[in-house]
Amino acid sequence: MLPGLGDKYDILIETMSKPKAEYNTDEYFELDLPVAPAVMVGEEIVVEGSDVADEKLESVICKHLGLSPPEPRKKGIFGRIFKK
Repeated sequence: MLPGLGDKYDILIETMSKPKAEYNTDEYFELDLPVAPAVMVGEEIVVEGSDVADEKLESVICKHLGLSPPEPRKKGIFGRIFKK
């Protein structure tokens, strides 16, 4: 999802990945970064400690760039049945 959004919008995507133990150190907490896993857009923490829905992430990116929100995706038959 993220590389596709980087291509779709003029936005730099930076991915940080560290061993899980490094996220629980005093040094990490001093950085004032969110609890991993997390997604930040600019200085806004979109989600921390869990995954984020693709649609929500794209909406936050559009808001950050001053663009109108994306059109809602059409749901297929399974999405309508299971209300996803």
